Amino acid sequence: MPVLSWDIFCTVIDNYGDIGVCWRLARQLAAERCEPVRLWVDDLHSFARIAPQIDPALAAQTRDGVDVRHWSAHWDEVVPHRVVIEAFACEIPPLFRQAMAAASPPPAWINLEYLSAESWIDDCHGMASPQPPLRKHFFFPGFTPRSGGLLAERALSAQRDAFVADPVAQAAFRHEAGLSIDEGALTVSLFAYENPALPAWLDALASGECAVHVLVPEGRVLDSVAGWAGRPLTRGETLRRGALALSVLPFVAQPDYDPLLWSCDINFIRGEDSFVRAQWAARPLLWHIYPQQDDAHLVKLEAWLTRYCEGLSPAAAASVRQMHRVWNGAGDGIGEAWQTYVAALPEIRAHARRWADRLAALGDLTSNLARFCESLL
Repeated sequence: MPVLSWDIFCTVIDNYGDIGVCWRLARQLAAERCEPVRLWVDDLHSFARIAPQIDPALAAQTRDGVDVRHWSAHWDEVVPHRVVIEAFACEIPPLFRQAMAAASPPPAWINLEYLSAESWIDDCHGMASPQPPLRKHFFFPGFTPRSGGLLAERALSAQRDAFVADPVAQAAFRHEAGLSIDEGALTVSLFAYENPALPAWLDALASGECAVHVLVPEGRVLDSVAGWAGRPLTRGETLRRGALALSVLPFVAQPDYDPLLWSCDINFIRGEDSFVRAQWAARPLLWHIYPQQDDAHLVKLEAWLTRYCEGLSPAAAASVRQMHRVWNGAGDGIGEAWQTYVAALPEIRAHARRWADRLAALGDLTSNLARFCESLL
């Protein structure tokens, strides 16, 4: 079995999903496989938002066992590692590709794709694309045994279960994060893009009979929340209106995001990285998928809902589908959809745990990726 080493190339998109995935992958490879990992990132300032230990002024630095490099327009000659990953179809620098072609043997070249539940990815997963004298392979995260699985550290499920079973650990996390959650309230984390459905949903919470405490990390959705509130909201502030309490949290670094998800009854999440972590949290979740032209994102949403709702009763499945559709739409009927969803929460909560167990049975993406690359070398 060959010992691997890794080059990972990442361009940072403004929503942090790309770098979020790449940073988790790089750290897991370094920590669990003890193999050299070099992560090339074009925007270190944005990277530092989710990884405060990163110094944007340094062109090279080692963090969490990962060799982090600034991917700049000026390219110095380097020897490629045994595996080269271009994340989400970013373009590897031409000089680096020339070095790959000159290597003997050439490295395994992987295009790590975006996550999708669509059925076609099973046929494309692992597919080769000749790029003479090199060959690139496509690796798809996914939800079936024919895909690459989802990114998860080896001990993640055990850490989650230990946290959930330990009131002292939960209290310590809330204290450190400055959280004072209303006792008996339904606790909701809100991480989303700007959303036209948001005002109607907050109105429904405020006028509802069930006490709800919404935790909003600083980010894109906070401006929308402030628009609903009628004034700016600041970190550490709690706004109360009717049955709703709404607290603003600081932007959460990656290591702190999982305990936040584990601490909540429902997690509203967005994009890919938080979407994956919310599924591993084994909690009910509502996904705000990144909008695409011609509503292509809604096809992806429905594909995931079809897989996720397997095993739910028809009524609970309908409530999950409807809440996702209105949350990813204009918000029409969101008050009624929310009430129906909350009424089904006991079943959805049990289902979320079974779903996380099903995903775990597929194996984690990092281990699956390593085995695939070993087969190529």
